[in-house]
Amino acid sequence: MGKIIKLDEHLSNKIAAGEVVERPASVIKELVENAIDANSTRIEVEIEDGGLSLIRLTDNGEGMDREDCELAFHRHATSKIKNEHDLFHIRTLGFRGEALPSIASVSKLELKTSTGDGPGTYVLIQGGTWKEVKTTSSRKGTEITVTNLFYNTPARLKYMKTVQTELGNITDVLNRQALAHPEVAFRLVHNGKRVLQTNGSGDLLQVIAAVYGISTAKQMISISGRSLDFEVDGFLGKPEITRASRQYISIFINGRYLKNYPIFKAIQAGYHTLLPIGRYPIAVLNINMDPTLIDVNVHPSKLEARLSKEEELTALIEDSIKAAFKKIQLIPEPVKPREEIKKIAANSQKPEQQSIQFQHLFNRINNEEQDTTAEKKGLVRSILFNEAKKDNDLRDLQDLEKVKSTSSKTEPEVFEEYDEQAGDEQDTTYEEPIQYAEDIHEKEEEEPKHRIPPLYPIGQMHGTYILAQNENGLYIIDQHAAQERLKYEYYREKVGQVHAEVQELLVPLTFEFSKAEAAIIEEHLEQLKSVGVFLEPFGGNTYIVRSHPQWFPRGQEKETIEEMIEQVIAAKKVDVKKMREEAAIMMSCKGSIKANRYLRDDEIFSLLESLRKAIDPFTCPHGRPILIHFSTYDMEKLFKRVM
Repeated sequence: MGKIIKLDEHLSNKIAAGEVVERPASVIKELVENAIDANSTRIEVEIEDGGLSLIRLTDNGEGMDREDCELAFHRHATSKIKNEHDLFHIRTLGFRGEALPSIASVSKLELKTSTGDGPGTYVLIQGGTWKEVKTTSSRKGTEITVTNLFYNTPARLKYMKTVQTELGNITDVLNRQALAHPEVAFRLVHNGKRVLQTNGSGDLLQVIAAVYGISTAKQMISISGRSLDFEVDGFLGKPEITRASRQYISIFINGRYLKNYPIFKAIQAGYHTLLPIGRYPIAVLNINMDPTLIDVNVHPSKLEARLSKEEELTALIEDSIKAAFKKIQLIPEPVKPREEIKKIAANSQKPEQQSIQFQHLFNRINNEEQDTTAEKKGLVRSILFNEAKKDNDLRDLQDLEKVKSTSSKTEPEVFEEYDEQAGDEQDTTYEEPIQYAEDIHEKEEEEPKHRIPPLYPIGQMHGTYILAQNENGLYIIDQHAAQERLKYEYYREKVGQVHAEVQELLVPLTFEFSKAEAAIIEEHLEQLKSVGVFLEPFGGNTYIVRSHPQWFPRGQEKETIEEMIEQVIAAKKVDVKKMREEAAIMMSCKGSIKANRYLRDDEIFSLLESLRKAIDPFTCPHGRPILIHFSTYDMEKLFKRVM
C-alpha cells in the first residue's frame, strides 16, 4: 500500500486555518471582506476579550439563500471566480473560498442570513462539524457569530497575546478597511464600548478624522495622479506630522490593503528631504488599475501582490507627491494646547463639523486671495485667521461681525461668501469643505515664485537662530539648516555637470585601499566620474586624482572625495541618481554655517532673501525644519492678551 493518502476535508480545513486564521484579527478581516463583497453599506463588529470569547459581525449586504449557505462552508466554494480567466480579472476582496470553512474548523460558528426574499437560514457549525441548519428571520443581510476561537487548537490559543494587543490588531484591520471603503459605515464595539465609528458618507477625510483624529485630518493634503495604466489619489500628512514606523502608511490597490515595499519607498522618495531621518509619514493612498496588472494570489492572507509595470507606478506616486507639496507652504506652527481643543468641543454639539467649517473658511480665503499681492494676502490671512480663532465657536456669526468690520476695506467678498455657507448650518455637510480643499489644488496652476513670504530680520539668538517678522507674526529660522538647504540645491544642480568647471591640481591627491575595496572601486569608476571623482590607477591598490570640479567645498576636497568613495564601497551596487543626491547632501552639510556663529545684519538679510528663492525652503536635506512660525494670535495667547 502506498504512503501517500488524500486528507479528508475536515483536516484540510484545519491546515488552511493555520495559514488564513492566524489570530482574531484574521477572522475579522476575512468576514469584513466577505461583507464588502456582498455590497454591504453598514458593517458592525462586536467583540469580547480581544475577539477570543466572541466575534459578531452584522452587515446589510445581499445575504445568501439556503443552498448557498450549505455550499459556502465547503473548501474552495466561491461565487467570485468560475474559471482560470476570472483568476486574472479579480475585482473582489475574497475569491478562494477558504475563509468560512477555515474559521468554522477552529471555533463555534453561527450564521444567520437572508436575501430579503422569503425566510432566512440559520447554520451552526462547531469545530468543522455541522450541528444544525434551520429556517430563521428574513432580515436582509448576514450575521456571523464566532465564539471560543481556537478551542480545539490549544497550541494556537496558548500563543495569543494580551487582550489589548489583540484589540490593537483588530482595530488596525477595521481602520484599514474603513480607509479603503469610506462609502461603508463601520462600527467596532469591544466589551460594550465603542472603539471606531464611521458614517459611510464616502468622504475619505472624515474617515481619517475618525481613525487618526481631527487635528491630524486637518494636517492632511490631497494627492492626485494619472497615467495610462494607473490612477492614484488620497491624502498625505504634512511633514511635521510623522511617526516612528511605516504602520501609518496605508496602500490600497483596487480597494485591497496591501504591503508593497517599492511603493513604500516611492512615498518616502516623494517626501524626499522633507522628513527627518528615521521618521515616516501618515499617508492614505488609493491606487486603481486594471486587474490584469496585479496578481493577488501570492500570499495566504492576501497582504502582498505582484504588480506589472511597478516602476511606472512608483514613478507616478513619487512625482504626484512632489507636485502636491510644491503647491503649499510647509512652515510648521506651534502645537495648539489641548485645553483649546477641549473648549471648542465643549461649545459645540458637532465639533467635527465645526473644525471642518473653519477649514472651509480658511480655504475660501485662500481662493479669494488669488489676485492680491503677497504682502496683502499675508495681512488679510493673518487678520481673518486670527480673529476667527478667537471665537472658538464658528456658529456664532454675531461674533464674526467684528472680523467683517476689520476686513471690509481689504477683502469684503470673503466673509459674504462664508455667510452663505455658515448661515444655514443644518444643511452643512462634510463633503463640501473637502471639495473646496481639492479645488484649491486644481486652481493653483502656476507655482509661486517665492514659497515663503518676505521676512524682515529682528536679530539673532545664541548665534544659532535668526529672528524675523512680517505682518503674519514671528519667524524663527535655523541658520545652519537654512544654508544647508541653499547649498544642497546648488550642489544638486552642479553634481550633474561635473565636466563644466574642472580644477587641475599641481600635486595629485593619493588614495590607498584594500584589495577588496579596490575591486569594488574598479567596477564603479564610471559612476564615480559622473559625480566628479576622477580616479586613476597608480599601481597596486593605489589611485590618484589629478583634478576635481571647482565647486567642491574649498579646503575639503580630499575629504569630500574620500566620503564619496566610501559611499560606493558601502553600497556596492551604485545608483548614480542616489549617489549624486547623497554627494550633494554631504557637501552641503560641510560648508554650511555652524551653530554659535554670529552673523552681520547684511549676512542675515542675504540669507533670508536667498531662502525665499529656494525651491523647497522648508526643511534641510536631512528633513529638519528650517523655520517655525508664531502668528500674532499665538503670541497674544502666550501673553494672555486674548483668552
